[in-house]
Formats: sequence, C-alpha cells, structure tokens
Amino acid sequence: MTTQIFDSEKADLFAGRMLDILNSSAIALMTSIGHQTGLFDAMAKLPPSNSNEIANATGLNERYVREWLGTMVTGQFIDYDPANDTYALPHEHAAFLTRAASPDNIAAFAQYIPLLGSVEEKILECFYNGGGVPYSEYKRFHQVMAEDSGQTVVAALFEHILPLIPGLVEALERGIDVMDVGCGSGRALNKMAKAFPKSRFTGYDFSEEAIANARTEAQMQGLTNTHFAVKDAAKLDEVAQYDWITTFDAIHDQARPDIVLKNIYQALRPNGIYLMQDIRASSHVHGNLDHPAAPLLYTISCLHCMTVSLAVGGMGLGAMWGQEKALEMLNDAGFTNIEIKQLAHDFQNSYYIIRKHL
Repeated sequence: MTTQIFDSEKADLFAGRMLDILNSSAIALMTSIGHQTGLFDAMAKLPPSNSNEIANATGLNERYVREWLGTMVTGQFIDYDPANDTYALPHEHAAFLTRAASPDNIAAFAQYIPLLGSVEEKILECFYNGGGVPYSEYKRFHQVMAEDSGQTVVAALFEHILPLIPGLVEALERGIDVMDVGCGSGRALNKMAKAFPKSRFTGYDFSEEAIANARTEAQMQGLTNTHFAVKDAAKLDEVAQYDWITTFDAIHDQARPDIVLKNIYQALRPNGIYLMQDIRASSHVHGNLDHPAAPLLYTISCLHCMTVSLAVGGMGLGAMWGQEKALEMLNDAGFTNIEIKQLAHDFQNSYYIIRKHL
C-alpha cells in the first residue's frame, strides 16, 4: 500500500480554478440575460451612460439593470467610470456580444446555460434511474436553436456552405429537389427557396412547433416552392426523390440515427449528394483533450442531445459521437464516397460531403 503525497500547490491551483468556474458560470447567466433583453445591443450604440439612462434606452427596470451592470463590470465585460458613474461597452467586446456582430455573437450561445439548467433535476433522476428527458421539457429550445443555426448555418449559407459543393449553386438555379431532415424552424430552407425559385424544398422535423414556425415564415415571404411536414426521420420511406439532402446538427440526437442515415441514402437519387453538418470531435475522450469547447459540448450532450434520444428509447449517441463513429455509420448506411471539410468561421462543426454513386 502506497501513501499518496498531498500536493498543496496543486490543491491551491485547483481551488482557484473552481472559483473562476463559479464566477464564469454566473457571468454566463448574466450574458444570456444581456442578450435576451437587448442590453448589449443598446449599450453598443450608447455613449458612456448611467444606469438610469441605460434602463430608459432599453425599457427595463433600473434596479435590475444596475445589478446586472455590477456583474458585467466586475466580470470585465463593461467599463465603469466611478467619477461620472457611467458605464460603457467597449467596441472590442461588442464585436462578440451583439446581434449586429452575428455570426460572431457569442452572447447568443450563452442562452444554452440557463436552458440546460432548467432540466437539471430531471437529468439527476436519469443518473439514478436511466431513461431520458424529452424535448417537451426544454422551454425556448426551438427559439435558441433557431438563433444558433441562424449564425452558424443561415448566415454562412451562400458565402461558405453552398460553395463547398462544386456546381451546386448552378444546379439550384436550374432547379433540383432538396430535402432538409430535422429542419427545425426552416430558416435555411426558406432562405434557399427564396434565392432559387426553380428548385423545390422539403423540410421534415418531428416538432409541430418548429414546423408551424417554418410554414408561417414561408407564407409571410410568399414562397410557393417549399413543403414542411411533421415527420419522424426514422419513418422516412421516400425512394430516389431528392438530388440534395441536408442535415444540420441533426443526426447525433436522433433516436435511431442508423435508420435515419439509411433512409437518407434511400431517398437520394443516383449521383445525389448528402451534406451532413455535425459536431467536429473525436469519438474518443482522449482525442478531445485539446478541443477548445469540449467541456461545453459534453455538457450540452449530456443535458440535451443524448438524453432526448434516450427519452424515446433511442441510441443516445450524443453530440460528441465523433468523426470515427460518424464515418462508421455512414458506411453502414451505404455511403462510401465521403469528403470532410471545415470552414474557417465554424470551429465547432465538420461538413461531410457524401455522394451516392450507383
């Protein structure tokens, strides 16, 4: 039996790190509030102002604004001038905290922290009893996801994503059949449908709320080349109907991703293309030690992606299923011609370009 020597320096460093984590967690909550209330957006346009002026500019309660400012000042997000009792948001910080900064608005992603925290008690029950937490327990989920995809997918669609596939824009201009599996609120499809009126766009999602939002947006834009329907992708039974199929961060939280991928293969026409955007990571923990957002992604996976799959008896792959597992499952579904690309603006995802050759 060996005696382990207690390293007091190591202990002190870890204690300091824990304090940093608590402070950062608190700041994350207040960052979410700053985004949702429009405080960051307003302050980016204001000169140095006191709490009353900031509250008036946003239509918010001054006492709450003042306490929020306390977090933001001590968290070094906002500058404070004690002589004049004024607060200012530096331009360098606004570049990552405002809607005008999209797709670089990190404040929007801070919303995931309170969203996931809202199901903590139900997740704890799963730790003891297994099972999962269904989508219905996540309030504001589709709203937050729509903002997320709006930055990572919709904003980058024409400049970065479509050019990944040579000849795709020209094909869309001529007119092809497109399907998005797990389309959510349909922002990407509606944007493409407007830009390419000769193509036909179909979006499937099992969320009635998301599909209702997609249809409403399509109607508001007067689009006639879109079709949105509530459908479980594991029950998709279309054969050789589409020239291009997309999934944006949608495969890893499916109940049966293996069946979904086989259904996508079946739905593609010969020489059709499947574009799968999904989390860039390794399937092995040791392969993610240098990943800049690994702790965040494993947490999102545990408190959402994995558990919503397990809630319906699914495989529970989770967000960090990784490239190795993704390639294995794509091969099992019948796909063999696979190219993986990354985009400079999107460190979080990989783009799998998969061609169906028969």
